[in-house]
Amino acid sequence: MSELEILAARFEADRPHLRQVAQRILGSAHEADDAVQEAWVRLSRSDTSDVGNLTGWLTTVVSRVCLDMLRSRQARREDPAELPVVAAETADPEQEAVMADAIGPALLLVLDTLNPRERLAFVLHDMFAVDFPQIAEIVGCSPASARQLASRARRRVQGSSPDDSGQTARKREIVDAFLAAARGGDFSALLSLLDPSVTLRADEAAVAMGNTNALAEGASTVAGVFNGRAKALRHAYIDGLPGLVWALHGEPKVAFAFTIEGDRVTGIEQIADPSTLAALEIEFS
Repeated sequence: MSELEILAARFEADRPHLRQVAQRILGSAHEADDAVQEAWVRLSRSDTSDVGNLTGWLTTVVSRVCLDMLRSRQARREDPAELPVVAAETADPEQEAVMADAIGPALLLVLDTLNPRERLAFVLHDMFAVDFPQIAEIVGCSPASARQLASRARRRVQGSSPDDSGQTARKREIVDAFLAAARGGDFSALLSLLDPSVTLRADEAAVAMGNTNALAEGASTVAGVFNGRAKALRHAYIDGLPGLVWALHGEPKVAFAFTIEGDRVTGIEQIADPSTLAALEIEFS
């Protein structure tokens, strides 16, 4: 196989993921296919020999393409309510099923009220657990600003969701159980709360404190980090979502933001950078 054929095969393996990302950002199956095709064009013209994570690179590229499309859509002042109809006319049944499962009509209408950067930050972080430094690189801002974009979008989305209070309460129960298991050194209970592929990411300030690595992956590894070591953590709502915080004299020093899907923790972000912490809305509970 030629180098281009190998690259094409690698792209095809990532195509379902890229289509899902684009479809959730754009709300249109037809436009998502266009964005994915543009990502392939850019890949075929780029030197990726130094790219260590091609899937991440492609996700960044397709996200930037989607951001440009959202901005163009906004500039044309299209009626957002028309977009789901266009998608339904151009999508095949499988694509329609994916869309219905990913973004319900009510959520899609709310997403259409967000500005392009808010929409992209919310979808990438809350639906795909993309970290804020990567989102910041895509939208052209600081990680703290990217977090604020996602936070504003999340508040808009939550304000429109009738069952949000129930979802938030359930997430609080999971975080409560996680903290109790960590404090009590109940390794088995921690494992039951963590997704097998859970990730723990720490920013540079947290790593500099000397008690964590930048990345830990897998339920056993992440459970080992917290097992018996969370006695100083406190419950808090971080940008409106249940999480944990270590505070000194009432001032947050490290925040632990949880990503929860179903009844499992799929990601934990450890934040210690002072500027990022200052941009968070932290409410102790």
